[in-house]
Amino acid sequence: MERHVLYPGSFDPVTLGHLDILERACALFDRVTVVVAEKGKADLLPVEQRVDLFRQSIAHLPEVEVHSFSGLLVDEVRARGAVAVIRGIRTAGDYEHEWTLAGVNALLASEVEYVYFLARPHMAAVSSSLVRDVIAHHGPLEKLVPEPVVKALS
Repeated sequence: MERHVLYPGSFDPVTLGHLDILERACALFDRVTVVVAEKGKADLLPVEQRVDLFRQSIAHLPEVEVHSFSGLLVDEVRARGAVAVIRGIRTAGDYEHEWTLAGVNALLASEVEYVYFLARPHMAAVSSSLVRDVIAHHGPLEKLVPEPVVKALS
């Protein structure tokens, strides 16, 4: 049985922390598909651009597919034939949020497993919302996001 997992998120924008989680997941699973939520938290970038920037950012991982999705995550997992969902956890607040989401999703689809990756210490402070703050104040992005995102947002 192929170990296919989904990596969902708004990725608005994709960060170096997101890529670190993805690369680590690729080492453990047979197949990883990134699914970008059509409805983002902040709507900095339209979903098509978020998908495109993610694809550009993972040119070194040609086996990873990136698609947009809308609706319930558990429905997307079933539709794509995945066995699990991967998520990153940076803080205790992330853990509480993920715990709640996993609980609700378990009520909707108990067969879907959730695998969590702890952020590496040097990436734990990097979040899309903080990146959006840096962008709003015209700060440097090179240590926060991949090069295609730097180019698109500079």
